[in-house]
Amino acid sequence: MANLLSTSLSGMLAFQRALETTGNNIANVNTPGYSRQVAEFSTRPGQQTGAGYFGGGTQISTIRRVYDELLGAQVQSSTTSHARFEAMNDLALRLDTLLADPSTGLNSQLQSFFNGVQDIANDPASIPTRQALLGEADGLVLRFSEIDRQLRDLDAELNQRVAAAVSEINQITSSIATLNTQITVGQSTAGQPPNDLLDQRDLLVRDLAALVSVDTTIQDNGAMNVFVSNGQSLVIGNDSFQLGTRSSEFDASRLEVTFEGPAGSTPLGNSISGGMLGGLSEFRMQVLDPARKALGETAQAMALTFNEQHASGLDLYGNLGGDFFAIDPPEVMVSSGNSGSGTASATISDLASLTGTEYVLAYDGAAYSLTRADNGQAVALTGTGSGADPFVAEGLSIVTGGSPAAGDRLLIRPTIGGAAGISRAITDPQSLAMAAPTRTTASLDNIGSGTISPSAVVDRADAGLLTSSVIEFTGASTYSINGAGTFSYASGDAITINGSEFTISGEPSIGDQFTIEANSAASGDNRNGLQLANLQAVGILDGGTISINESYGQLVTNVGSTTRQVKANLEAQSVVLANAENAQLAKSGVNLDEEAANLLRFQQSYQAVAQVISIASEMFDTLLNATRR
Repeated sequence: MANLLSTSLSGMLAFQRALETTGNNIANVNTPGYSRQVAEFSTRPGQQTGAGYFGGGTQISTIRRVYDELLGAQVQSSTTSHARFEAMNDLALRLDTLLADPSTGLNSQLQSFFNGVQDIANDPASIPTRQALLGEADGLVLRFSEIDRQLRDLDAELNQRVAAAVSEINQITSSIATLNTQITVGQSTAGQPPNDLLDQRDLLVRDLAALVSVDTTIQDNGAMNVFVSNGQSLVIGNDSFQLGTRSSEFDASRLEVTFEGPAGSTPLGNSISGGMLGGLSEFRMQVLDPARKALGETAQAMALTFNEQHASGLDLYGNLGGDFFAIDPPEVMVSSGNSGSGTASATISDLASLTGTEYVLAYDGAAYSLTRADNGQAVALTGTGSGADPFVAEGLSIVTGGSPAAGDRLLIRPTIGGAAGISRAITDPQSLAMAAPTRTTASLDNIGSGTISPSAVVDRADAGLLTSSVIEFTGASTYSINGAGTFSYASGDAITINGSEFTISGEPSIGDQFTIEANSAASGDNRNGLQLANLQAVGILDGGTISINESYGQLVTNVGSTTRQVKANLEAQSVVLANAENAQLAKSGVNLDEEAANLLRFQQSYQAVAQVISIASEMFDTLLNATRR
């Protein structure tokens, strides 16, 4: 009788625990990260008798958490990738809109400026038209500056988002370490896994994976170790380690992520990957920085080329043109780790040879060497680095100074500040050099068939550029210059005198004269203006193959292409993440229909075992009544 009652009571208690577990599942159907729990039944030890073993009833051996480690790892990995592309997509879309939109991009303002140049070429003597061009130049300079400012604002926003992500990562890793302590204590004390704490820890790991790519391992005592993708430890058992931020080696305005370990602060550099933090880093390196460099290169190409051609013309005062634009030289940044006082300055010596990369100039105690900042590849230097003999490499001239110490480093950024460093230098509309500086004429007394072409400047620095020279033919195939020398003549061959080039064709007669002279009082001459208007389509970058218009067009195309790729990857990863989440929910999620069926099943089992107890009670009462007689 006692065995029957004990067995029944064990069933009642077990089914009560099963009902409690089912009720807990139903209550947590909408709880994020909750894994369905199952009460595992097992048979209690039986009692040996002469007739054999009689069962001892049932018991709940454990409350099992329905969780698949593989599915959890897939959700974690998918979350990392999705967060990475989500961060990049938001930022790339904003950048693409800024550069490609006609109201905010550069194309319309660039075209308006060159239209203004063409207007002067059509009417070179018009002062109002010249004044209008100065206004267009101001608009172009402002547009360059405004686009660059927005790119720098975006970079500053990245700093804020990186700092916020690092702070959140530190909070999460600290919470994981605390949960590790609770889990190991709970598991060692009760001998059973603390399911709710495990769910909380897994949810935190997923939140962490949305910020940065991590790997996890489980210790024998149930504690979880967490590592970032480069192997640095974030959580080891009950201890958590912090990430931090600090100014980068060369740029105090840019934050980089560090690992704050027992040995001190270690920069993680490009080893941070995945999650929002990896997406921010990837966007900065692969999209934002190249965009700023390309924009600056376009500004420098336009300003330097326009200045060079403008200096080859003559203004309304009869003077050679000066610089139309002012532009800052390439940035040179000193490493925060330098112990010496070494300095360097750089200038662009050859636009066509620029590569768009940045360089590290390092001193080893005896000599300087140059390497690419992106991949560390060595770059050949010629020259000695002095003002008279500067270092020359890939379109740059570099002059060093000061007293460098061994190990000192400087970062040379040829183009990234170009858009912000451009301004209009010319203020007087009459100083616009639209005319060619020299002109050619044929004497009215000539009797031969010789003709002379207009002159073109080939060396504007020639001291005798504006000096008059007279060519007189001394024979059918010879001529003198200013009455001196004997030079061979062939029809159509180029002749260069004092930095100007022209041709004489036909058959001049002996004594025929041709003159090249300063183009004074030539307010209607537009030859240099036409050259200036044509600059937007002339190849000047990438070995002379890329024009100003094409340079900016490539920038817009590259950013647009990257934006489309990132968006496509985000859409694909969203599907992958949804599938992984659905697979995990199918395994670990609470199904209300299933729980309702379990609720009914356990209720009926509870009622049945209660009926057994009732029968056992009646049997016991019958036995008592029988013994009283």
